[in-house]
Amino acid sequence: MAILGSIIKTAIDLRGAIVSKKSPVASQQEVLRNLLEKAKDTAFGKYYGFSKILESEDISKTFAANVPYFDYNEMESNWWCKTQEGLKDISWPGSPKYFARSSGTTGKSSKKIPVTDEMIEAIRTTGIKQVGALTNFELPSDFYEKEIMMLGSSTDLEEQDQFLEGEISGISASNIPFWFRGYYKPGDEIAQMEDWDQKVETIAKNARNWDIGALSGIPSWMELMMKQVIEYHDAKNIHEIWPNLQVYTSGGVAFQPYEKSFNQLLAHPITVIDTYLASEGFLAFQNRPDTTSMKLVTDNGIYFEFVPFEPEYINEDGSLAQDAPALSLAEVETDVDYVLIISTVSGAWRYLIGDTIAFTNVEKAEIKITGRTKFFLNVVGSQLSVNKMEVALREMEEQFDIKIPEFTLAAVKIDGEFYHHWYLGTETKINTEEIADALDKALKEANKNYAVARSKALEGVKVTTINPKLFHEWNAKNKKMGGQVKMEKVMNEEKFAEWEEFVKTQKA
Repeated sequence: MAILGSIIKTAIDLRGAIVSKKSPVASQQEVLRNLLEKAKDTAFGKYYGFSKILESEDISKTFAANVPYFDYNEMESNWWCKTQEGLKDISWPGSPKYFARSSGTTGKSSKKIPVTDEMIEAIRTTGIKQVGALTNFELPSDFYEKEIMMLGSSTDLEEQDQFLEGEISGISASNIPFWFRGYYKPGDEIAQMEDWDQKVETIAKNARNWDIGALSGIPSWMELMMKQVIEYHDAKNIHEIWPNLQVYTSGGVAFQPYEKSFNQLLAHPITVIDTYLASEGFLAFQNRPDTTSMKLVTDNGIYFEFVPFEPEYINEDGSLAQDAPALSLAEVETDVDYVLIISTVSGAWRYLIGDTIAFTNVEKAEIKITGRTKFFLNVVGSQLSVNKMEVALREMEEQFDIKIPEFTLAAVKIDGEFYHHWYLGTETKINTEEIADALDKALKEANKNYAVARSKALEGVKVTTINPKLFHEWNAKNKKMGGQVKMEKVMNEEKFAEWEEFVKTQKA
């Protein structure tokens, strides 16, 4: 047994033993009160009467009744733009040092989300909690001596006026605690590289010099990196290069769609731990081995609300209707899709982050991400969420013995009739009519609204299969490679026409 690893593991165990056992519901009430207290003298706090809300007998209900929902555009145009102009005390006391750029999966321009010192500390604290939770996964002591490969965007942040800008993964990596830097790879010099291809090529060249025990990053980009490392060293799998690799912490998107193709790059199974780090904060992480769900971080600078994910509450652009009801953590139920709303120490208030979640265990505040509000396909009443789409595609993988790590689709008109046109990323040749019929059948069985739509306005399903690399090339064309980048799963007709032209050009 490695002595140093044993010491680190014991220290983590002892720290975990003294962590507060306050219930998630009680923690959330305390977080909301602290947020309102700290921000009551800001321009936002004065405008919405935070001081009065704090006097209420039911702070959470009064808060919900007096502060509207905000999506990014509303928060930016009404409040954060003033912060970017250099004004202080707008939606949070003082002025943030950082802005997190998030191109996301919709929209043409990058979002710029403030990241305060309090948020940096909250992310760091949650990161330490996640490390502490590793002791629940029965990893050997020598694991704690190994290095961790964190694949994210560049840590070489851009100066914009008095702020530093970059993706949240780059901002977080640039604030890694000093005691962790000895374990962190690929190291500061490589992490600062802007060019994705250059970064991955340099990682591949240096790979054998590192003793990697854990990987961390978005699944699609992690796969590309591992493939290049394997190819560069003419290896059969990644364990020939990093024999002590035991853990992968996935983030940003669900790991399940990538599981089959990811595992083919390994010599043996490794522990996969899901995390939920967004540009707006570190929201949740998996803290025990007997579930794939993630525990919401209920005691660390983020207050959560949950809106039932129903068509009547979602506007055409993916924003929320202001009369949509919001539930607190004390009111939610398991296995119901909710739109996630957050208020944070970065001055986001009742903010629509764009994700939908479902609780798997309310008492433990454990969730799974089920989709995106803008990836809700309801053009002809089909009411398809990303979760339903991905469940159906996992069935297709099993039924046809193929891998489908990437997909996108749109509702399009063909000869005057509506069809769902799917593009599936797979390297296997397959009869597209057969898989279209099977996919259609699976969705009918999984979703009664889809079945009704198929009997009326939705004429059918069309499937086109393409090489998964085209999805990455599309992101590269749109200057979205690496970091927190995710492929859009549902496109409108205009974007889908661009996509089809791109695919046609690449095939030619």
